[in-house]
Amino acid sequence: MDGVERLSEWLPLAEGWITRLCDQGGMFYLYFMTWGEGGGETVQMLASTLSLVSRSLANTSRRCLTSKQLMYEKYGDPLKVLELKTVEIPEKLEVNEVRVKWLAAPINPADINQVQGVYPIKPPLPAVGGSEGFAEVEAVGAGVVDLQPGDWVVAAHSGLGCWRTRAIYTENDVIKIEKDIPFEAAATFQVNPPTAYRMLKDFVDLRSGDLVVQNAANSAVGRAVIQAGVIIAHARRIRTVNVVRKRPNIDELVAELKSLGADEVFTEEQMLKEIKGKAKGAKLALNCVGGRSALMLASCLTKKGVMVTYGGMSKQPLQQREEMFRELGEMVRTGRFKTPHFQKRELKDWQKALTDAVSSADKKQLFQREEMFRELGEMVRTGRFKTPHFQKRELKDWQKALTDAVSSADKKQLFVY
Repeated sequence: MDGVERLSEWLPLAEGWITRLCDQGGMFYLYFMTWGEGGGETVQMLASTLSLVSRSLANTSRRCLTSKQLMYEKYGDPLKVLELKTVEIPEKLEVNEVRVKWLAAPINPADINQVQGVYPIKPPLPAVGGSEGFAEVEAVGAGVVDLQPGDWVVAAHSGLGCWRTRAIYTENDVIKIEKDIPFEAAATFQVNPPTAYRMLKDFVDLRSGDLVVQNAANSAVGRAVIQAGVIIAHARRIRTVNVVRKRPNIDELVAELKSLGADEVFTEEQMLKEIKGKAKGAKLALNCVGGRSALMLASCLTKKGVMVTYGGMSKQPLQQREEMFRELGEMVRTGRFKTPHFQKRELKDWQKALTDAVSSADKKQLFQREEMFRELGEMVRTGRFKTPHFQKRELKDWQKALTDAVSSADKKQLFVY
């Protein structure tokens, strides 16, 4: 007698079934209780079949996707500590989670410093490199309201690790951007343009005709400062004097920066002659180099001018004018000097404030973020903001990309996934 015939005979005898589906350590079990005789083999057959089905369902519910990630487990030389790994990530999302597919991410100097362990922001190890980029939302959790599959997003703060193909974050970890932004601009939308924007916006009330001096003017932030000046000065113009290092192709670089809107471009040697000339009377100085270069910028400031330091590429301490210290000493001796209050401001602190604002529904902070990205996005869409030229690299070629990024500031690298 086959199993079907035995089942047809056995089922009428079963006057009561008690079934219970329970999850024990991820495995499903079906328990049968029956009255009558002759059903033992059939029950065993059903239990075996249902066990296979339940295991298949369990495996499906735990199915994982893969992500290629450029990771490091200790700080040091990026070429020695970084390793490209394939990592499994769960397909199922929690209520407030989003899964994204990273599309592109640049290699910034800060990214290299972070892997080296010399950058102020240190994500917990092991970590994935990369502080900015843009991604497409693949899936969202049941509680996510403002994002949907297909949206473009950028990281809301540092430490998310963008040198990977796929990742899972919370909804507050990412910021939605418009999809009409050019590819390279979207990939570099989180760090350098906002840094330039906030430095021009938050420290001095700049008006049309005000002078801003900066070093490292050919850096991504420096270029953003030149271009963002129009909007920051209330849709009028601020003047910029820009300092760069001497190099063989200096004429080409000067022409390029002036095409972006720079008023003056000088080498450090030329700048010494312009401290009392075209660079005199600056209201704001932006220092990314330190050392002697910072001293030159400070010498250009007006009496109530402000110098903002956001980097130290020379790895030399800040210097100030000798006469400044003489004047300060005289003020201290005569009682005219009161200890000032210093406030440290970094982009990461502003980003944290925005993250806190999201969780606390701080409308003012949220408005500032929306206003910044709206204005920067409009500059990109209208062609008033141009991104640097990048060499596009696959993630598997990361060693060559990092080597070129370190050896030449002119060879800006972009991972494209």
